[in-house]
Formats: sequence, C-alpha cells, structure tokens
Amino acid sequence: MVEYFDGVDLFEFDIAAWRSRISAAFQDYAKLEVLARETVGVGDLECIDDDARITAAVTAGAADEVVSSLPRGLETQLGTTWPDVVGLSGGQWQRLALARGMMRDNSLLRVLDEPTAALDASTEHSLFERYAAATQTSRSRGAVTILITHRFSTVAAADRVIVMDNGRITEQGTHHELLKAGGHYAELYGLQARGYR
Repeated sequence: MVEYFDGVDLFEFDIAAWRSRISAAFQDYAKLEVLARETVGVGDLECIDDDARITAAVTAGAADEVVSSLPRGLETQLGTTWPDVVGLSGGQWQRLALARGMMRDNSLLRVLDEPTAALDASTEHSLFERYAAATQTSRSRGAVTILITHRFSTVAAADRVIVMDNGRITEQGTHHELLKAGGHYAELYGLQARGYR
C-alpha cells in the first residue's frame, strides 16, 4: 500500500526532514524532570536554546501562568526526585507538554490527542481558541491539524469531523452536516449537550 502526503509518495521524503515538520501533544504526556525551559524546548531540539521560540511556545500552550509561578521561571528544575525542586500538578505538567507541542512553528502536521484532559474548562476554551487561530494561520502553507477528542464542544469549529468506531471511519463531514444527518455523531453530541443543560 502506497501512502501519500500532499500527492507525494512518503517513501520519497527524507525521514528526518519529514519528522521535523510534525508536532504533537498527547493526553498521556511525558513528565520530563529537567529545567522548565528544557521540558518545553525538547519539542524542537534544534531550537532548545532559543529563548524567543520557547517563550512563544509557552504562550501558545497557555503555560504562561505555570512558568510565572515557578521560583526561577524557565530555569526551575522540575520533578520530585531532585532535592529542592518543584512538583507540578497534572494540569501544570499538561500545559508544559502543550507548550512543547507548540515549539515547531513550521509544522505541516500537528496532532493533538485529547490535549486538554487535565485542564479546567476555561483554560480548555482558551487553548482551543489559540489552536483555531494557529490552524487558520498555518492553513495558508498547507498545514493540517488533527484533533482527537471525545469533547464535542471543541469539534464544532473543525473543518472536517471524522467519526471512528472500533477503528473504522463511520461518518465524516462538517459538524452541521453530521448533526443534520442524525447519525451516531448527532446522537452523541445530543447526549453531551444535555449534560450541560
């Protein structure tokens, strides 16, 4: 089976170059017990010492408050296995992981897998507004953002919604098209919406 990206056979890509254009943030994020700057900076190793890039990623990942709360800011040693260091909450670790996923500002493919699972509703809303803005900007260069989520409140802004069940695509279309179709997506969306009424 031949796989293509933008009409080009993936086997024609330089693997390292292809990987350098992908970024991701996951629900099961890594807790890297290094300096705060490094836990963000490893999202793009070529820019791990670029203060401007790290600061921009921290802002894009809504981690400003986390960094400002640290005793030495980005120079704070993270983790609980070191003496005199700072332990973080799950939400704080997740914000730093989101910032790590924003380090590559030239990504052609950004994968966000339940990236806000440990965050409160207002932070989640703010982040998705930022993702939407970043997606609009990156679309002009052909970039794609894939958001994997069970939270239907975040899906409505997507250009295309793909519903999967047991590893198979069962529905696809815009949010409005899927609601109008009255299938599984519409049923699940209705169930979640009722929970907020």
